Amino acid sequence: MYALYITHPQVRIDATVAVPEWGLSDIGIERARKASLLPWAKGLRRIVSSKENKAIETARILARASGTTPETAADMHENDRSATGFLPPEQFERAADWFFAHPHASYKGWETAADAQTRIVAAIEAILASHDPAKPIAFIGHGAVGTLLKCHLAHNLITRREDQPPGGGNLYCFSLADRRITCDWTPIETWQGMTL
Repeated sequence: MYALYITHPQVRIDATVAVPEWGLSDIGIERARKASLLPWAKGLRRIVSSKENKAIETARILARASGTTPETAADMHENDRSATGFLPPEQFERAADWFFAHPHASYKGWETAADAQTRIVAAIEAILASHDPAKPIAFIGHGAVGTLLKCHLAHNLITRREDQPPGGGNLYCFSLADRRITCDWTPIETWQGMTL
């Protein structure tokens, strides 16, 4: 059986609102709805989300399709970037490059990549410790910590080369039995599912 790590799709960017409070944009909502119509979404038996608004909204859309009640978990949030607040897209991309290239250093007060990786890995493993491995589970979260988790699962050093394609709303899957990655980043509305 497998687990999915799913990143929320496009968000409504608002520099006057704290980033964790951003919601999905119309495009993001539509992509999540399209994904919810696919067999893999209907087959989910547990959905656990970050406590950030955009992840919760994604989880709720997917949960309606599978008839599950989404849960939230501490420590699944995106890397803490509150020290700088909102950064315009070009500046943010440069900061993200630096974040991944210097995993043990802080970018202007951000949580380090190494610390964020330790946190997300511990959060996922804590959830899986009590999860029935016969049931597919989805974790709904964010691009940076999802990439850091993927680096860990693949036994790779922290690198942005493992990052999702632009726009968010992607998933990868890994085996619950041995934590082996079984499919790479794929847009949520195009993935056709798999059996292990």
